[in-house]
Amino acid sequence: MLCIAGLAACTAPPPPAGLRLVKVGFAQLPQWQNANHMAALSAFRRSCAALTDKPDSAPLTGAGYAGTVADWRQACAAAQGGAFFEQNFTPYAVSGGDALFTGYYEPEIRGSLNRQGAFQTPVYGLPADLVRVELGQFNAKFQGEHVSGKVQGHALLPYADRAEIDVQGVPNAPVLFYTDDPIAFFFLQIQGSGRVAFDDGNTARIGYAGDNGQAYRAIGRSLIADGSLKREDVSLQSIRAWLKANPARARAVMETNRSFIFFAQTPLDDAGLGPKGSQGVNLTALASVAVDPRLHALGAPFYVAAEGGDPVHALTVAQDIGGAIRGPVRADIFFGFGPEAERRAGAMKGSGALFVLLPNALAAKIGDGHAYPP
Repeated sequence: MLCIAGLAACTAPPPPAGLRLVKVGFAQLPQWQNANHMAALSAFRRSCAALTDKPDSAPLTGAGYAGTVADWRQACAAAQGGAFFEQNFTPYAVSGGDALFTGYYEPEIRGSLNRQGAFQTPVYGLPADLVRVELGQFNAKFQGEHVSGKVQGHALLPYADRAEIDVQGVPNAPVLFYTDDPIAFFFLQIQGSGRVAFDDGNTARIGYAGDNGQAYRAIGRSLIADGSLKREDVSLQSIRAWLKANPARARAVMETNRSFIFFAQTPLDDAGLGPKGSQGVNLTALASVAVDPRLHALGAPFYVAAEGGDPVHALTVAQDIGGAIRGPVRADIFFGFGPEAERRAGAMKGSGALFVLLPNALAAKIGDGHAYPP
């Protein structure tokens, strides 16, 4: 998973042209009858709760096809069991560019409130001098994009990158705790959130609070470029194994990813659910996905038909975003917590098909299709 919200530059590209929706029937959704609709129904209810206090006229994010909050009120009110989705929604096939499905999970690291023994790697909260700019507030075509940095004089400048932070620390950020495994912490940053098992027996969650605004680079690319790994062998597991087997080079390789994530710590409320995603609701294993917010609306149901070595056919709800999640047929599937979730998420990379489900009344307005730009 690359479910972090950092961007590389101080100007962001507009949403790509080419998104197209074509109305289909539920019978055209691969293995629809075998999908776990109840998990998705629970996830959808949580997304509906996030809309409760919003005005009817508030638009949902994305390219515009998802309408306003008012278009979703009836479906939210009817969110019960049985054939709810078939009765209240119309599916549309999403096309435009190559399909790519990846996975993410909720990792766990060890922590200590005191810097002692092996616990030497600080986990930082949000720096006091970090500024985040939502570009959509200045120009609608940049909706869903942001940049982060620091103000110097009258200019917004880049914040320190990972290498600088490794050497100098972050003087203006609180240290939440210390962890004993910088590699495990690096992968938790990639996932964007996770759990902490403290040395005093307590547990907590840490979630994304902000980023340094520096460019994200998948370190698998760095390892391929220098011949350390073959492209066909790259996975979360193979990258981590290489880093642990090459401690003298591990830090330099991790620093080729200039992006750095800052966290907020919260209690571990419901261990059966995942952390809160970008919509502000807890994620559900195999029923929550991250999508491109420039194109798709958070809270909308998506049917994922991801092919590959470990295929996934699941009804999900868009409840998260990520800096690497870009394009119409692009989704990052949340697999949950634990070794099996880690295994499946790390191995998930394949093509397939993506379908968005829209409330029937909204589908009647769209008709048989929708294109971006309209």
